[in-house]
Amino acid sequence: MKQIVLLIAYDGTNYCGFQFQRDKPTIQGELENAIRKLTGESLRVAAASRTDSGVHALGQVVSFQTSSRLESRIFVDGLNYYLPCDIVVKKAVLFEGGLDVRRSALGREYFYLILNETSRSPFLRRFSFLVRQRLDCSAMSEASRWLIGKHDFASFISQPQHLSTIREVHDAGVFHLKGKVIFYIKAGSFLPHQVRNIVGSLIEIGLGKMTAGDFHSIMLRAKAGLGGPTVPPAGLFLRRIYYKDNFFGDLDESREDTNYQTCGYNKATFSC
Repeated sequence: MKQIVLLIAYDGTNYCGFQFQRDKPTIQGELENAIRKLTGESLRVAAASRTDSGVHALGQVVSFQTSSRLESRIFVDGLNYYLPCDIVVKKAVLFEGGLDVRRSALGREYFYLILNETSRSPFLRRFSFLVRQRLDCSAMSEASRWLIGKHDFASFISQPQHLSTIREVHDAGVFHLKGKVIFYIKAGSFLPHQVRNIVGSLIEIGLGKMTAGDFHSIMLRAKAGLGGPTVPPAGLFLRRIYYKDNFFGDLDESREDTNYQTCGYNKATFSC
């Protein structure tokens, strides 16, 4: 058996999230179906991050064990042949020694795209959330700095949970670019709906309905349901998974320093 690690991207609009669900369309289900057609094997794939229904990915990482003798390059071309057009394998590598793509990840980066225009876009409707009123990007950016560090993020989940709600955020910010407001966040891991509830709160700040201080107070109270409202999944993207080694080479999505703690943020990525 050998382990194949894939770098994939997908439009999550038509899927009920990454994780396999019986009788529902999922990214995992489509991948496993394509692998079965290519290799003749019924395999389970593991993902670095289980994106929710309707969420997209630019740099998701998945892996699987196979007895197939196909070369890595054949997995790219072969799987893309069998996959639907809204899922693509960008690169495949043979990983020696085994890799747990979820537990070995140093961090994950998501961004949320807000279209801040007076009218909708026929091109971005599947990939953004339209806010017609002008947003105060500076106020949103100021509030986002409170997220950095190790905090209890219970206020940004919808329902109480028994597991720890403490997470460490390495970087977060908001910037404006050509009629779009983009929120980005890098952390080791995230709580369910954490990012979408944070964005909902930041939009409230951008609309002048609350202040950065109010946002900080909501964080400190650490009570489920205080943050939000929850924004739609359409604007949320998994941008990149960070590992100690850059085993995807030049096709790594951001082409930045592979040290998660020091890598910069490339705004040009969102200049579409």
